[in-house]
Amino acid sequence: MRILVCFCLSLLIISQGCTKITTPDNGIFGDFNEAAKVRKLLEKNDERFMPAYKKLISDAGRAMNEGPFSVMQKKRTAASGDMHDYLSMGTYWWPDTTRPDGLPYIRRDGNVNPETEGEYVDAEKKNSMMSNVETLAWAYFFSGEEKYAAKAVQLIKTWFTDSATMMNPNLNYAQAIPGVCDGRGIGIIDLHRINKLIAPLQILQANDKIDAVTREKLHEWFDEYLNWLLTSPNGIDEEDEKNNHGTWYDVQVCGIALYLGKNDIAKARLENATLKRIDSQIEADGSQPKELARTRSLSYSSMNLRAFLNLSIIGKLAGVDILNYTTPDGKSIMKAADYLLPYANGSGKWNGDQITSMDEAIESLKPDFRIVYALTRDKKYDLPGQGDDLETLLFPGI
Repeated sequence: MRILVCFCLSLLIISQGCTKITTPDNGIFGDFNEAAKVRKLLEKNDERFMPAYKKLISDAGRAMNEGPFSVMQKKRTAASGDMHDYLSMGTYWWPDTTRPDGLPYIRRDGNVNPETEGEYVDAEKKNSMMSNVETLAWAYFFSGEEKYAAKAVQLIKTWFTDSATMMNPNLNYAQAIPGVCDGRGIGIIDLHRINKLIAPLQILQANDKIDAVTREKLHEWFDEYLNWLLTSPNGIDEEDEKNNHGTWYDVQVCGIALYLGKNDIAKARLENATLKRIDSQIEADGSQPKELARTRSLSYSSMNLRAFLNLSIIGKLAGVDILNYTTPDGKSIMKAADYLLPYANGSGKWNGDQITSMDEAIESLKPDFRIVYALTRDKKYDLPGQGDDLETLLFPGI
């Protein structure tokens, strides 16, 4: 009995002996069966994965004491006058100091205006909600601790389904610019990491942690939001973007469509839009010119590669081979990965503009290659050293 109690309480040993976790089928943004293998190895204190697991549990402990988050908590209201409408402001837009009222704002690429963060807009609370839902759901998946699932469900219901606190299913007022516009198509990037929500929803639903009424409301919310993405002026505008914005638009549309069981929408988009983006955004040498033109060129190159990798994972489920597609003139996602590999493994020095921390950009690039290695099992993408990021647990390549 004493051994069993220690087993269940230890931070270093997963508590599957206490709670049976159902592994979801058909992971939209990753293979749940691979994560389940890691869960088994963590029961044996496998040192390859313990740093990432301990960090996950530590982050989950912090998340237990945060939120819930709601669009009703901001101190400004969108131009609609409805507090339920999500509001954010263009990150790189600043007051024009040559004008008394500062209007219209002017763009300083890569320089974040502090006015666009914090309590006056929804962006920071949205980021916290998404990150904490992801952390808590995966902490539940790997530890079996029910408290993490319960907290994740609370955050989801507050943001998406409770009538008093929910966000309206649109981004009409995302990335507004004072003196210029009330919202923009490129504001759709604000929900680009939709995997932080979809994978947790799959985990929680597979384990019956979300009641039937909430499940139906979530389905309705995402169905309305998908229709808004496909038909609204802002959605159509973002679809036409030629850089990472367009790629992440595809991630949202395809990921949500698969979550809703609308596989035909995802398959058609991958075949008709995503493959064209490979041709228009990646050169034969693997460079991404539209990202290299930015003042945070390594960060944006990494960000766009991550979007294409997400679409590769989605493509496996939808029956479209995105990862191995090559244009007649040799452009491909794998070429883009090879172009960035020297900067992830430390063998190359980035010469493009990067006005924010180079070290942070490189660290954010490394998880991309945990995904590349898991998808290809090519040893050259298996970076040395133990990672403590979540991707280490989700894309183990074993």
